[in-house]
Amino acid sequence: MDIKEDNQLITIMHLSQLLSFVTGIGGFVVPLIIWILKKDEIQGVDTHGKAILNFRISMFIYLIICIPLILLLGLGIIGFIVIGIFYLIYPIINALKASNHQAPNYPLSIQFLK
Repeated sequence: MDIKEDNQLITIMHLSQLLSFVTGIGGFVVPLIIWILKKDEIQGVDTHGKAILNFRISMFIYLIICIPLILLLGLGIIGFIVIGIFYLIYPIINALKASNHQAPNYPLSIQFLK
């Protein structure tokens, strides 16, 4: 099987994370489906897909940690705001990187998938 290069699909995969603001879970499901279906067919999808999924899982864990922190001087609310900003900014930054053939960088991501 020939491995193709398709930076548009990888860019869309990063931007699809923004679906979370509309659908709730779509920002996790769409990149997951693209990664599962195309990781062996398109160059870079495996690397970018793993980075996205690690980021999404890590941010979910951080959100769960923020819930009890709301009771502690409202620190959880600050955490929710910071995570919301990360959810908005980093998919866009990494979509631009993907369109320029650069590796993704999601800070604070725990490496579940290697």
